[in-house]
Amino acid sequence: MAKYLLLKHYRGAPAPVNDVPMEKWTPEEISAHMRYMSDFAARLEKTGEFVDAQALAPEGMFVRYDGEGRPPVTDGPFPETKDLIAGWMVIDVDSRERALELAGELSAAPGAGGEPIHEWLEVRPFLTAPPTVTE
Repeated sequence: MAKYLLLKHYRGAPAPVNDVPMEKWTPEEISAHMRYMSDFAARLEKTGEFVDAQALAPEGMFVRYDGEGRPPVTDGPFPETKDLIAGWMVIDVDSRERALELAGELSAAPGAGGEPIHEWLEVRPFLTAPPTVTE
């Protein structure tokens, strides 16, 4: 089994086919989307492939260390200019092919008009061992 992170980008990824921003969806469309996500996770729980999932708030900032005794440096809360990750799901699957299959299914979550979004998801394997350095 290998763990993969499925990242749902709200901004920063290629545009989805159904490219209507969520803030323009009706309450029913949002409910249908959330229900799809919940049902998808429940199905993966039954197969033992679900690890965790979370939706993320749009607020956030980058931060870095700025030296001993100094406060951390932040880039400020400018979500309109950054890549925005809407949420993520961690899956534990038998193969890369299975991870891609599930990401494709998740990409079909309904959006505006009840139509599949066909959004691009970023699929990232967990690092299982440090890279080997040879000289």
